Amino acid sequence: MTTRPRVVLVDDHRMFRTGVRAELGDSVEVVGEAADVESAVVVITATLPDVVLLDVHLPGGNGQEVVRRCTAAGIETTFLALSVSDAAEDVIAVIRAGARGYVTKSITGPELADAIRRVAGGDAVFSPRLAGFVLDAFAGSPDVPVVDSELDRLSQREREVLRLIARGYAYKEVARELFISVKTVETHVSAVLRKLQLSNRHELTVWATDRRLI
Repeated sequence: MTTRPRVVLVDDHRMFRTGVRAELGDSVEVVGEAADVESAVVVITATLPDVVLLDVHLPGGNGQEVVRRCTAAGIETTFLALSVSDAAEDVIAVIRAGARGYVTKSITGPELADAIRRVAGGDAVFSPRLAGFVLDAFAGSPDVPVVDSELDRLSQREREVLRLIARGYAYKEVARELFISVKTVETHVSAVLRKLQLSNRHELTVWATDRRLI
Protein backbone atom coordinates (compact mmCIF):
# COMPACT_ATOMS: atom_id res chain seq x y z
CA MET A 1 0.00 0.00 0.00
CA THR A 2 1.24 3.51 -0.80
CA THR A 3 -0.70 5.17 2.04
CA ARG A 4 -0.37 4.39 5.73
CA PRO A 5 -2.60 1.46 6.78
CA ARG A 6 -5.50 2.45 9.01
CA VAL A 7 -5.34 0.27 12.12
CA VAL A 8 -7.54 -0.63 15.11
CA LEU A 9 -5.77 -2.00 18.21
CA VAL A 10 -7.66 -4.65 20.19
CA ASP A 11 -6.06 -5.68 23.50
CA ASP A 12 -7.37 -5.61 27.06
CA HIS A 13 -4.21 -4.00 28.45
CA ARG A 14 -4.23 -0.22 27.96
CA MET A 15 -0.50 0.09 28.67
CA PHE A 16 0.25 -2.47 25.97
CA ARG A 17 -1.89 -0.59 23.44
CA THR A 18 -0.05 2.60 24.37
CA GLY A 19 3.27 0.84 23.85
CA VAL A 20 2.22 -0.49 20.45
CA ARG A 21 1.17 3.01 19.36
CA ALA A 22 4.55 4.34 20.40
CA GLU A 23 6.46 1.52 18.65
CA LEU A 24 4.51 1.92 15.40
CA GLY A 25 4.93 5.70 15.40
CA ASP A 26 3.76 7.30 12.16
CA SER A 27 4.15 4.10 10.10
CA VAL A 28 0.40 3.47 10.50
CA GLU A 29 -2.68 5.52 11.33
CA VAL A 30 -4.33 4.18 14.50
CA VAL A 31 -8.03 4.98 14.08
CA GLY A 32 -9.40 3.20 17.14
CA GLU A 33 -8.80 0.98 20.16
CA ALA A 34 -10.84 -1.61 22.05
CA ALA A 35 -10.35 -3.74 25.15
CA ASP A 36 -12.96 -6.49 24.75
CA VAL A 37 -15.06 -8.33 22.19
CA GLU A 38 -18.11 -6.07 22.26
CA SER A 39 -16.24 -2.78 22.02
CA ALA A 40 -13.97 -4.23 19.33
CA VAL A 41 -16.91 -5.03 17.06
CA VAL A 42 -18.36 -1.56 17.65
CA VAL A 43 -15.08 0.26 16.91
CA ILE A 44 -14.27 -1.85 13.84
CA THR A 45 -17.77 -1.30 12.47
CA ALA A 46 -17.49 2.44 13.00
CA THR A 47 -13.97 2.94 11.58
CA LEU A 48 -13.66 0.20 8.90
CA PRO A 49 -9.86 -0.08 9.27
CA ASP A 50 -7.48 -1.71 6.82
CA VAL A 51 -6.04 -3.92 9.57
CA VAL A 52 -7.21 -4.99 13.03
CA LEU A 53 -4.34 -5.85 15.37
CA LEU A 54 -6.03 -8.43 17.57
CA ASP A 55 -5.19 -10.22 20.81
CA VAL A 56 -6.56 -13.77 20.92
CA HIS A 57 -7.72 -13.72 24.57
CA LEU A 58 -10.15 -10.95 25.45
CA PRO A 59 -12.78 -10.20 28.08
CA GLY A 60 -16.15 -11.34 26.78
CA GLY A 61 -14.74 -14.03 24.50
CA ASN A 62 -11.73 -14.40 22.25
CA GLY A 63 -10.13 -13.07 19.10
CA GLN A 64 -11.85 -15.49 16.78
CA GLU A 65 -15.22 -14.28 18.06
CA VAL A 66 -14.33 -10.75 16.91
CA VAL A 67 -13.30 -12.08 13.49
CA ARG A 68 -16.45 -14.16 13.08
CA ARG A 69 -18.82 -11.36 14.08
CA CYS A 70 -17.19 -8.81 11.82
CA THR A 71 -17.12 -11.26 8.92
CA ALA A 72 -20.77 -12.15 9.47
CA ALA A 73 -21.62 -8.43 9.40
CA GLY A 74 -19.93 -8.09 6.01
CA ILE A 75 -17.12 -5.86 7.26
CA GLU A 76 -14.15 -5.91 4.90
CA THR A 77 -11.00 -5.66 6.99
CA THR A 78 -7.89 -7.75 7.60
CA PHE A 79 -7.10 -9.31 10.97
CA LEU A 80 -3.57 -9.79 12.26
CA ALA A 81 -3.36 -11.64 15.59
CA LEU A 82 -0.82 -10.25 18.06
CA SER A 83 -0.55 -12.33 21.22
CA VAL A 84 1.79 -13.50 23.95
CA SER A 85 0.46 -17.01 23.30
CA ASP A 86 2.28 -19.28 20.88
CA ALA A 87 0.00 -22.27 21.57
CA ALA A 88 -0.99 -24.19 18.45
CA GLU A 89 -4.67 -24.22 19.42
CA ASP A 90 -4.75 -20.40 19.64
CA VAL A 91 -2.96 -19.94 16.33
CA ILE A 92 -5.13 -22.42 14.45
CA ALA A 93 -8.41 -21.17 15.95
CA VAL A 94 -7.95 -17.54 14.92
CA ILE A 95 -6.61 -18.43 11.47
CA ARG A 96 -9.52 -20.75 10.83
CA ALA A 97 -11.84 -17.93 11.87
CA GLY A 98 -10.34 -15.78 9.10
CA ALA A 99 -7.26 -13.92 10.37
CA ARG A 100 -4.49 -13.36 7.77
CA GLY A 101 -1.58 -13.72 10.17
CA TYR A 102 -0.34 -14.31 13.70
CA VAL A 103 2.68 -12.78 15.39
CA THR A 104 3.81 -12.92 19.00
CA LYS A 105 4.44 -9.98 21.31
CA SER A 106 8.19 -10.54 21.16
CA ILE A 107 8.10 -8.87 17.73
CA THR A 108 9.88 -5.52 17.33
CA GLY A 109 8.17 -2.29 16.34
CA PRO A 110 9.64 -2.19 12.81
CA GLU A 111 8.80 -5.88 12.29
CA LEU A 112 5.22 -5.28 13.41
CA ALA A 113 4.85 -2.29 11.11
CA ASP A 114 6.12 -4.42 8.23
CA ALA A 115 3.70 -7.25 9.15
CA ILE A 116 0.78 -4.79 9.16
CA ARG A 117 1.74 -3.42 5.73
CA ARG A 118 2.09 -6.94 4.35
CA VAL A 119 -1.29 -8.24 5.53
CA ALA A 120 -2.89 -5.00 4.37
CA GLY A 121 -1.41 -5.75 0.95
CA GLY A 122 -2.83 -9.28 0.90
CA ASP A 123 0.05 -11.36 2.28
CA ALA A 124 -0.22 -13.89 5.12
CA VAL A 125 2.28 -13.23 7.91
CA PHE A 126 3.40 -15.48 10.77
CA SER A 127 6.14 -15.52 13.36
CA PRO A 128 8.61 -18.19 12.14
CA ARG A 129 7.75 -21.12 14.42
CA LEU A 130 4.00 -20.49 14.14
CA ALA A 131 3.86 -20.96 10.39
CA GLY A 132 4.47 -24.67 10.88
CA PHE A 133 1.34 -24.99 13.02
CA VAL A 134 -0.79 -23.55 10.26
CA LEU A 135 0.79 -25.65 7.52
CA ASP A 136 0.34 -28.82 9.59
CA ALA A 137 -3.26 -27.93 10.45
CA PHE A 138 -4.35 -27.39 6.87
CA ALA A 139 -2.37 -30.43 5.73
CA GLY A 140 -4.34 -32.52 8.21
CA SER A 141 -1.42 -33.43 10.49
CA PRO A 142 -2.56 -35.69 13.36
CA ASP A 143 -0.21 -33.88 15.73
CA VAL A 144 -2.19 -30.65 15.53
CA PRO A 145 -4.89 -30.22 18.20
CA VAL A 146 -8.39 -30.03 16.79
CA VAL A 147 -10.16 -26.76 17.46
CA ASP A 148 -13.79 -27.45 18.30
CA SER A 149 -16.82 -25.35 19.11
CA GLU A 150 -17.11 -26.78 22.64
CA LEU A 151 -13.66 -25.56 23.65
CA ASP A 152 -14.39 -22.16 22.11
CA ARG A 153 -17.26 -21.71 24.59
CA LEU A 154 -14.81 -21.54 27.48
CA SER A 155 -13.04 -18.39 28.59
CA GLN A 156 -9.26 -18.41 28.99
CA ARG A 157 -9.61 -18.65 32.80
CA GLU A 158 -12.09 -21.51 32.49
CA ARG A 159 -9.62 -23.37 30.27
CA GLU A 160 -6.87 -22.89 32.87
CA VAL A 161 -9.12 -24.24 35.63
CA LEU A 162 -10.22 -27.11 33.40
CA ARG A 163 -6.64 -28.21 32.72
CA LEU A 164 -5.66 -28.16 36.40
CA ILE A 165 -8.78 -29.98 37.57
CA ALA A 166 -8.27 -32.60 34.85
CA ARG A 167 -4.69 -33.07 36.04
CA GLY A 168 -6.01 -34.02 39.48
CA TYR A 169 -5.51 -30.75 41.36
CA ALA A 170 -7.77 -30.15 44.36
CA TYR A 171 -9.80 -26.93 44.40
CA LYS A 172 -7.44 -25.42 46.99
CA GLU A 173 -4.44 -26.27 44.80
CA VAL A 174 -6.08 -24.69 41.75
CA ALA A 175 -6.84 -21.57 43.78
CA ARG A 176 -3.23 -21.31 44.93
CA GLU A 177 -1.86 -21.94 41.43
CA LEU A 178 -4.05 -19.27 39.79
CA PHE A 179 -4.10 -16.80 42.70
CA ILE A 180 -7.88 -16.90 43.01
CA SER A 181 -10.26 -17.97 45.78
CA VAL A 182 -11.62 -21.50 46.22
CA LYS A 183 -15.11 -20.07 45.71
CA THR A 184 -14.03 -18.65 42.36
CA VAL A 185 -12.60 -22.03 41.37
CA GLU A 186 -15.94 -23.66 42.24
CA THR A 187 -17.75 -21.09 40.12
CA HIS A 188 -15.48 -21.71 37.14
CA VAL A 189 -15.82 -25.49 37.44
CA SER A 190 -19.61 -25.19 37.55
CA ALA A 191 -19.52 -22.99 34.44
CA VAL A 192 -17.25 -25.44 32.60
CA LEU A 193 -19.47 -28.42 33.44
CA ARG A 194 -22.56 -26.50 32.33
CA LYS A 195 -21.07 -25.26 29.06
CA LEU A 196 -19.67 -28.68 28.14
CA GLN A 197 -22.78 -30.49 29.38
CA LEU A 198 -20.75 -32.73 31.70
CA SER A 199 -21.92 -34.10 35.03
CA ASN A 200 -18.82 -34.49 37.17
CA ARG A 201 -15.07 -34.20 37.51
CA HIS A 202 -14.43 -37.66 36.04
CA GLU A 203 -16.28 -36.79 32.81
CA LEU A 204 -14.37 -33.50 32.67
CA THR A 205 -11.04 -35.35 32.92
CA VAL A 206 -12.03 -37.76 30.14
CA TRP A 207 -13.17 -34.85 27.97
CA ALA A 208 -9.87 -32.99 28.46
CA THR A 209 -7.80 -36.14 27.91
CA ASP A 210 -9.55 -36.93 24.64
CA ARG A 211 -8.60 -33.47 23.38
CA ARG A 212 -5.01 -33.68 24.65
CA LEU A 213 -5.49 -30.63 26.85
CA ILE A 214 -3.80 -32.05 29.94
